[in-house]
Amino acid sequence: MNEFNLDQYLPHLSIDCVIFGYEGKELKILISKSKLGDNFWALPGGYIKKSEGIDKAASRILYERTALKNIYLEQFRVFGHETRIVESPYNEALRLGYLQYDATIFTEEVISWLTDRFVCIGYYALVDIQKVTTQNREFDELLEWRNIQQIPNLMHDHNSIVEEALTALRLNFDAKLIGFNLLPEVFTMREIQELYETVYERNFANNNFQKKMLDLKVLERLEKKFTGAQNKAPYLYRFVKK
Repeated sequence: MNEFNLDQYLPHLSIDCVIFGYEGKELKILISKSKLGDNFWALPGGYIKKSEGIDKAASRILYERTALKNIYLEQFRVFGHETRIVESPYNEALRLGYLQYDATIFTEEVISWLTDRFVCIGYYALVDIQKVTTQNREFDELLEWRNIQQIPNLMHDHNSIVEEALTALRLNFDAKLIGFNLLPEVFTMREIQELYETVYERNFANNNFQKKMLDLKVLERLEKKFTGAQNKAPYLYRFVKK
């Protein structure tokens, strides 16, 4: 990319995405190491084109980072404090020229635009990590999955955005049955339970949890999962969308 074209975007309005994935009994999010400074991390985000709505913009931003389409995506909050970003130490360093960046792309005009006040629309997404192909954009040095409990200090107010997204995820997880978006197409009952226990950070009684899941009538039971001990092999399930 040779330039960052300001003319195609709406000023003072951004989108930041908390992209949740689940792997190895860990709830993870995708974070970006910024090109605009040493060891600065942020949520994957972007700006809204003048030709698109906010949901379309969020889907585009997610596709640009994950190469996935038609994934679960939900807007959860707007972040618009009057000092948001303007008083950010990162932005101050960027304005004063303390950070290293490619001046042919990030011109004085672009830096001024980026460090002005922005209202952020927060979205969270749920993905199957195994299907994600991470792709860097103009501000990304690299993208990396991190355990939700091991998130570094992020730029601006992004740590607060992560906390708000996790709260929203927990509120909707059971009511909207969105957890299945984090699992592969087929799974065991134990794997569903482990996902719930990871998200809510507490244990569930096995019998009660299984009864609750089966009573919802949203699971189709398949063949048993081969483990080498047929009498102990668990059944596989898949989510039946209504």
